[in-house]
Amino acid sequence: MDDRIMSASPSQQGRHAGLRAFRLGIAALALAPGLAVGAPEAAAPSAPTPSFETCRTDLIAWATAHDVPQAVAQAQLGGLESDPDVLAATRNQGEFVRPIWDYIEASITPARIEAGQRKLAELATPLAAIEAKYGIDRYTLVAFWGVESTYGTVLDNLSVVKPVVRSLATLSCGDPARAAYWRDELTAALQILARDEAPLDRMPNGLTGSWAGAMGHTQFMPTVYQQHAVDFDGDGKRDIWTSATDALASTANYLRGHGWRPGEGWGYEVVLPEGFDAALADETTPRSLAAWRDLGVKPTQNRPIPDEAAQATLILPAGIRGPAFLLRPNFAVILRYNTALAYALTVAQLSDRLRGDPGLSRDWPRGDRPLTGDERRDLQTRLTERGYATGGVDGKIGPKTRAALRAYQGSQGLPADGYADAALLERIRAAP
Repeated sequence: MDDRIMSASPSQQGRHAGLRAFRLGIAALALAPGLAVGAPEAAAPSAPTPSFETCRTDLIAWATAHDVPQAVAQAQLGGLESDPDVLAATRNQGEFVRPIWDYIEASITPARIEAGQRKLAELATPLAAIEAKYGIDRYTLVAFWGVESTYGTVLDNLSVVKPVVRSLATLSCGDPARAAYWRDELTAALQILARDEAPLDRMPNGLTGSWAGAMGHTQFMPTVYQQHAVDFDGDGKRDIWTSATDALASTANYLRGHGWRPGEGWGYEVVLPEGFDAALADETTPRSLAAWRDLGVKPTQNRPIPDEAAQATLILPAGIRGPAFLLRPNFAVILRYNTALAYALTVAQLSDRLRGDPGLSRDWPRGDRPLTGDERRDLQTRLTERGYATGGVDGKIGPKTRAALRAYQGSQGLPADGYADAALLERIRAAP
């Protein structure tokens, strides 16, 4: 279970704003861990971490000063113990430590595709109504559902889910770089409980979610629930926990609110011509679909292109030897749910498979050994020492590090695809 969570304006100003958001969203590919919708990037802690007991007392005081009754705060937090497994999870997110093909293929299985298609049939009527209201296609919504909670099947699995309040209290007290973020999410969770918004009578294990506190069928953080959850089935509750209809409509409301463009899709796999300049796949430079066509970039399937002036960026997630994708602005909206490229591609491709599209036409370079965290930091250090700025040594191969890699590769006569693998690291280590 993953841990997360633009309407196009008809005016010229709105179109410019959408393009800026597109550029910013695509530039965020794999930039920061996708802990949750809206989670900030980590920063260096500025003070020693207090004891959990002291922090817990402070959290009770904070919550009661922010619309949480004293009795609720005390009942939920008093005597609570930290969960060491939650802190360990912050250092071991699958979308950042596994090969991208392993991560994607763990979610896009025949069983998950088949189950998703059954859900599409079972919920055809509410999905049609959600599409009509929000303009988000049903395949995208069900893909989010499948990736986030396997269509709700893990929500009662105690080997997967955790108590939301305990997880968020643990993070508030044990992750000082983002303590304020976790504290605000904890406060929102307590407010939800105090207002009796969660149907605890139908949730035998209480208010549970991911290790990061994400809740329900499509894994909303508490503040995102407060801002974007909707009652679509008309029962008077914004129930993302036991009502798949409410959860899917809430996800549609979130996506549309963050700029989803109805009818445009997320992008598609493309074939590159022989001798293509890999440096053009810099993930931050949009070009028109007509410009990409003139460069020899072709969709792997026959697709109608209604607007050749529409913008797209090109990415090579595993280098020139792996699949290539043109990304439209809606892909940046998927990244708002989780900033990891592996996650966003998983949702995008699962949505395609649910609508009946075939799998990828080009395989991943499965013989490559991806770098470990220490190796990624070593790579960044060595690139920086050679004058190729990576934006810091953090072990995350984001846009700045990939730009540094492309510059280094170009200087060495290599395909400048920005792809880091063990062979490239050994080459850099061996260079004087």
